[in-house]
Amino acid sequence: MARRFSCERTKTYLFVKNKSKRTRIVIKTAVARRYAQALFELLDASTIEPTREALTGLGQAIKDSVALRHVVASPAFGAEVKIAVLAELGSRLGCPPVGKTFLGQLVKKNRVGFLPEIAEAFAKLADASKGIQQITVSTAAALPPTEQDRISTRLREMLKRQIDVTFHTEARHLAGVQIHLGSTVIDSTVRGRLQAIQSLLTKE
Repeated sequence: MARRFSCERTKTYLFVKNKSKRTRIVIKTAVARRYAQALFELLDASTIEPTREALTGLGQAIKDSVALRHVVASPAFGAEVKIAVLAELGSRLGCPPVGKTFLGQLVKKNRVGFLPEIAEAFAKLADASKGIQQITVSTAAALPPTEQDRISTRLREMLKRQIDVTFHTEARHLAGVQIHLGSTVIDSTVRGRLQAIQSLLTKE
């Protein structure tokens, strides 16, 4: 019996005018989380990690390959072709059958472009199920490996648990560090401090 996925609540926003880039990203992330949650709930413990690896590989492939992005996004290619391409890539990456069915649903719902975000959301669910805390560290400039190791070690000591730290750069931060731990944000960036000052001034 085929398993069905039901997680559609928000219509696609990609072509809606007057939406800021930040709003689009937030909506896209929310949709990706729902898809990731729907898939996660259908898996048993033995298939979570293989599915995670397959989704991560597919998400990265879509990011890296212009040709693959064209195939999965272009109306010139039918759903059957897109499903076949993703199924083949999924097989090479060891994706379980439920994961392949999920990929087919993404094609039918026109959500293949969300795969990188879905893969990221699924990885967080997989880590949470194993008690691993996902942490994102944002800086204005890329940190050298030694500094990344120092921050990771310090966070591990503070939280006293397993963590998975992702580092990325945001030029808009100007300087300093912004750390995301779940719903908690620790912001010591110049931009963050300027926003705090602006908020105080508007309350005067």
